[in-house]
Amino acid sequence: MNSNNTSWKAAADADGILWLTLDKPGTSANVLSSDVLVELDTLLRPLQQSPPRGVVVISAKKSGFIAGADIKEFTGITDAESGYRLIHAGQQVLDRLEALRCPTVAALHGFALGGGFELALACRYRVAIGDERLSLGFPEVLLGIHPGFGGTVRSVRIAGVRPSMELMLTGKSIRAETALRIGLIDKLVTDQEQLQAAARDFVLRKPPARKASFGERILSSALVRPFVRRALIAQVAAKARRDHYPAPYAIVDLWARYGAHGAEAFEGEARSIAQLFTTETSRNLVRVFLLQDRLKALGGKVAADIKHVHVVGAGVMGGDIAAWAALRGFTVTLQDQTIEYVEPALNRAKALFKKRLRDPDKAAAARDRLRADVAGAGVEEADVVIEAIFENLEAKQELYARLEPRMKPTAILATNTSSLMLEPLAARLARPERLVGLHFFNPVAQMQLIEIVQSGRTDAGVAQAAIAFARRLDKLPVPCRSAPGFIVNRVLMPYLHEAMFAAQEGVPLAVIDKVAVDFGMPMGPIELADVVGLDVAAHVGEIVAVELGRPAPDLAKLRELIAANKLGRKSGEGFYVWKDGKPVKPLSTGDAAPADLVDRLILMLVNECAACLREHVVDEPDLIDAAVIFGTGFAPFRGGPLAYARSRGVAAVVTRLEELAARYGARFQPDSGWPLVTTGLKP
Repeated sequence: MNSNNTSWKAAADADGILWLTLDKPGTSANVLSSDVLVELDTLLRPLQQSPPRGVVVISAKKSGFIAGADIKEFTGITDAESGYRLIHAGQQVLDRLEALRCPTVAALHGFALGGGFELALACRYRVAIGDERLSLGFPEVLLGIHPGFGGTVRSVRIAGVRPSMELMLTGKSIRAETALRIGLIDKLVTDQEQLQAAARDFVLRKPPARKASFGERILSSALVRPFVRRALIAQVAAKARRDHYPAPYAIVDLWARYGAHGAEAFEGEARSIAQLFTTETSRNLVRVFLLQDRLKALGGKVAADIKHVHVVGAGVMGGDIAAWAALRGFTVTLQDQTIEYVEPALNRAKALFKKRLRDPDKAAAARDRLRADVAGAGVEEADVVIEAIFENLEAKQELYARLEPRMKPTAILATNTSSLMLEPLAARLARPERLVGLHFFNPVAQMQLIEIVQSGRTDAGVAQAAIAFARRLDKLPVPCRSAPGFIVNRVLMPYLHEAMFAAQEGVPLAVIDKVAVDFGMPMGPIELADVVGLDVAAHVGEIVAVELGRPAPDLAKLRELIAANKLGRKSGEGFYVWKDGKPVKPLSTGDAAPADLVDRLILMLVNECAACLREHVVDEPDLIDAAVIFGTGFAPFRGGPLAYARSRGVAAVVTRLEELAARYGARFQPDSGWPLVTTGLKP
């Protein structure tokens, strides 16, 4: 039989097996939107009375099985009851699939995530192409929610509480071998033909369905659950506070209450996720997800004709930029004054390739794409030349004078400067229009953001090519205007300086950091300075403060540390002593933070965001929020600094800044850009 449904096609083969193929039109990946679930329900209803020999659910998309629910539908949920109706309807569809009186098989390739993975778990069997592309998991916790189509129940029943909790609490995906080992996959195959054959075989053989081991089932018993719950809650509490991120606690609470037993467990799941939908955390994390998608879309079709990248400067940033470009498939030449400067970067690259590319042949290919080039022969062939030397205007200008005559007419000249404006850098160039800033963040392999910095003379085509290049590097580009500190360093410096002001007043460093972390920052400002490097922080801070005419704290202590080569984490000591990659923070129980310290730190940063909006450094509040979230780790559950200000109330924020200005001075004076934050419009 055939169906004319929009997204699903149903066809029975000669063995009487019904193949349900999902191919949502107009998208590169399948998602479980409401219309997709309604169509599936329409197909399943008649099968309840007249089941076929078996049902196989499969995807026609090359990208994978199903990427999850349609996140945009979450933004339309206005209250817990509407959220419950949406989730309960989806649960009923998957319940119908699970209840069919015939074998059901999910045939997976690529990814099966979130709701897509939940659909697979509602089938009796799961077979998959076990290549490196296979990715299975529940990323919902990253959106401030948890699985809602039965995943909190079925995953525990099939794999057990420990493997399931690891998946749900972290949001991390698992690969083929792990999924097979813990029982979430029944068989791995190598290609599409074998996938279909394996699915057919499971229907015809009808082996017993997988279920959790006896030991895992004991852990879910009523007597044992309270003890396991305490351990799980302690594990979650070590990483996130309940008031900041309630979803992981809700996952543990659900299991502890129901043990993945009975219809009540499904009902509890639906009610729980419906409540989470209404939290500020979930709404903000969904907003962050959509902001990420928006930055990805800035690259257009990502058609920049770039194959060869030449990097000048093999220090930490330059070497790691070169390694990442090679990892992403580019041919890369890395230049520095001598081979002794380049070799450490090549060694770091080798370690990166081994970690990220588990296939030895692919790691070897990446190593072959990256080569030392002390003589700079790669300049003539490069499509992009990235300068990543130390922050000195004259040195960079002299380097450009040597590079520019040798570059191809179509090549882009990019600078990784973190603080110098493009206008003086381009002053001596014959073609200043092809200079663009590509400001990466450290560590390059982990930080998603690249600031795409443009001067008034940067060619629009060059800027767009730089954005497309950033996307091919799998980074998130944020276009910004050439201005002191650009966007991220511009807003970070007043925040770091305010921490120094507090330290001068006698507030212990560890207390300053704790206040910021309690607000939701990934680390405090003092630790951040150590991580960035005190020499770098001091240099960038001085440039930004001077250029903007902003008051700076007394940095004598900072200069003393730098003079003693105590530069932070990279030297083993800065403001803190570092052991095993972590700072030692002496914190006495008697150390209390001033009541206004959190506002002093955070509102200083937020006020600078308003200034950046007014000055057109970035043209939209959303893009400023995106830059600060992805460039600094600003508390994602708060939605970004300007979203935080709007949720608190812009008028209330301005009033609070005025109060702080009256007490601490003009540095807290509210910026005149706040009306733009209120409207959310472009300046």
